[in-house]
Amino acid sequence: MKIIFAGTPEFAAVALAALLTTEHEIVAVYTQPDRKAGRGQKLSASVVKQLALTHNIPVYQPLHFKSSTEEGLAAQAELAALGADVMVVAAYGLILPQVVLDTPKYACLNIHGSLLPRWRGAAPIQRAIATGDTETGVTIMKMAAGLDTGDMLYKTFSPISAEDTSASVHDSLAAQGAEAIVTVLASIETLQQYLDSREVQDEALTVYAHKLSKAEAKIDWSMDALQIDRNIRAFNPWPVAFIQLDTEHNLRVWNSTLSHLNAEQAQVGEIIAIDQHGVHVACANHTVITLTALQWPGGKALNAVQILQTQKLTIGQIL
Repeated sequence: MKIIFAGTPEFAAVALAALLTTEHEIVAVYTQPDRKAGRGQKLSASVVKQLALTHNIPVYQPLHFKSSTEEGLAAQAELAALGADVMVVAAYGLILPQVVLDTPKYACLNIHGSLLPRWRGAAPIQRAIATGDTETGVTIMKMAAGLDTGDMLYKTFSPISAEDTSASVHDSLAAQGAEAIVTVLASIETLQQYLDSREVQDEALTVYAHKLSKAEAKIDWSMDALQIDRNIRAFNPWPVAFIQLDTEHNLRVWNSTLSHLNAEQAQVGEIIAIDQHGVHVACANHTVITLTALQWPGGKALNAVQILQTQKLTIGQIL
């Protein structure tokens, strides 16, 4: 099959790499325009673009596909001229109008990192962890104009453990998504079978995974330890949970676990112990969390033993 691939971050690159091992022809790759990144603010190509270029695949980076502008109409015509059988979309970052969704011969397929209709939207992995879901997965769907509203063709399943972070779940789902799209596109006959038996999403079960913000990563000690621990793991690797030290400096919290200690006599946010396991902090309902990986401004992330050695925190201190 002739495939157009649209994606931007690592999650998408894993799927593209898998498709490149098949007999399909990747006729073009669409990805977000190069962005300024790093301290030098140099223009940086997405990982999907970098992978495409190493395989000599034409790369397109339109700003949008809106029919209301000449730019958008030109992008639509350019895509249509490629004559693709299928368009595969994974974390692309642009809204595709119906005219684009209708362009490929068979379908536009999306690789989505959740078990739809639960967690439609921008941050499905993070919201699943923060909410305490014990399972997630990947859904391959036939794209529709709404936000992740398309009919479902194929699902994979993945447990979420008490140690998982968004980083670890992301890597698991990226691999599953790659395998899933290769399975669905095994042949035209296979694809047609999946399209014919696709399942409509139950709107009553819809949950939205709203975009993450840096502000919500600030730790709120009035929550209990279980919820704070979930948030810390959900916000790793971005935006990273933090404790505000003063008006200009934050202490980043990369990882945590639930503590066995009791905090009946402590204030919320009070450090009740510092040991080889980490920094034990009192939370709501007399629960205690152990902070196991911290990063001070300008420094590297430290593990529990290194935190103990720095002596930067003290028992009784209120965070």
